[in-house]
Amino acid sequence: MYTWDDIEQHVAACTHCPLSQTRKLPVMGRGSRSADIMLIAEAPGGQEDLEGLPFVGRSGNILDEILDDCSLTRDAIYITNILKCHPPGNRDPKEEEKNACFPYLKYETYLLKPKIIVCLGRVAAQRIISPDFKITRQHGTWICRKDCSLTAVYHPSAILRDPSLLEVTKADFREIIRKRDELLSLKS
Repeated sequence: MYTWDDIEQHVAACTHCPLSQTRKLPVMGRGSRSADIMLIAEAPGGQEDLEGLPFVGRSGNILDEILDDCSLTRDAIYITNILKCHPPGNRDPKEEEKNACFPYLKYETYLLKPKIIVCLGRVAAQRIISPDFKITRQHGTWICRKDCSLTAVYHPSAILRDPSLLEVTKADFREIIRKRDELLSLKS
């Protein structure tokens, strides 16, 4: 079975799709490897491509504000993307790109064993939760799969485009914390 180091080495050397030819740095997930909460977005942005870290730049600042609102830190969660390389022009990932990277995400999830998975945005929710997921109608709703609770919230980049989504997303995250606390209390 793979270890965290194995996955990082595979991602760093990956050439399974054309994005490996245009990336600056692959972006592996970061955070606590024993976190109860896993955040999954669609793909690294331009700034992430330069730094090799998830959620830096303006979207990262929005995410930090949301996390701070519910007393979470990046050290307490695990943040990753479906794709590990930046799609040029910040376009939506192509199916073949998602398929090429999906095994890495599966291994991350297997090693982490989160209690809660939060999809950041429509693209992640449509891949992880349901292909017909509608973020505007279904954000903040829950499903359970294999002893893991899944939900989706607006992506921080959507909040940059429409700041009115910030308070809605903060409320969704407060519910995520409530759900985590409920799950942990059932466990003890």
